[in-house]
Amino acid sequence: MQAEPSVPKSDSLLAVEWDAPSCVGALWSTRAGGHSAPPWDSLNLGDHVGDDPRAVSRNRQAFAAAVGCEVGWLRQVHGCVVVSAQSALDGPCTADGSWSAQPQVACAILVADCLPVLLAADNGRAVGAAHAGWRGLSQGVIEAVAVQVAQAADCPVRRLVAWLGPCIGPERFEVGPEVVAAFGGGPAFRPSPGASRPDRFLADLALLARARLQRLGIGRVAGVGECTASLPHRYYSYRRDGVTGRMAAAVWLRR
Repeated sequence: MQAEPSVPKSDSLLAVEWDAPSCVGALWSTRAGGHSAPPWDSLNLGDHVGDDPRAVSRNRQAFAAAVGCEVGWLRQVHGCVVVSAQSALDGPCTADGSWSAQPQVACAILVADCLPVLLAADNGRAVGAAHAGWRGLSQGVIEAVAVQVAQAADCPVRRLVAWLGPCIGPERFEVGPEVVAAFGGGPAFRPSPGASRPDRFLADLALLARARLQRLGIGRVAGVGECTASLPHRYYSYRRDGVTGRMAAAVWLRR
């Protein structure tokens, strides 16, 4: 008989530190403390990366046990579609953002270099999560989630608080001119020294997200500030490893 999933250790799942009301729960995972074998070792939460489905299931059960409620997983495609976390409970929805105004239903985002963004209304009535890679950012995924959360909470968008999780850092995220053009250039881009081609740039994904939040009037923004590609023992990184697992960030309303 299969053993019951255990809640991962404290160095595997970490509480989000931000300016959200006490009725909001939020946590994020590292790669440690799970059941997956290499190269997905060990707390892989992605069910689309070639890992043993049994290991992924046990990891997700452990994650849900730590969250303490149901988790609305998404089928992410680097777009800007947003759905309710409740609708994702019936099966993965193709979307890159979710929101919830219902207690005990968690919004969750999978990442392995892209930026997880969590949002909460400061009146404690709604929360949301966005999968913010450069494509989603340029298409407005943060704005789309923010609007849904604000509407569900019946408050202005500027009354939201935000948290930015770990992502590929500005020293490791090399991009081409199409990415620069998608954002109209700006201080988040600089030429990549030592690149094999002269049209390569280093991009600051977190800075791009902060600029989007600032334009929305969201000023209370917390962040981890760690580079997934630079910390192989702590984080998965698609850019670094290719075949790898996925971490998650989740946010929910407590009862």
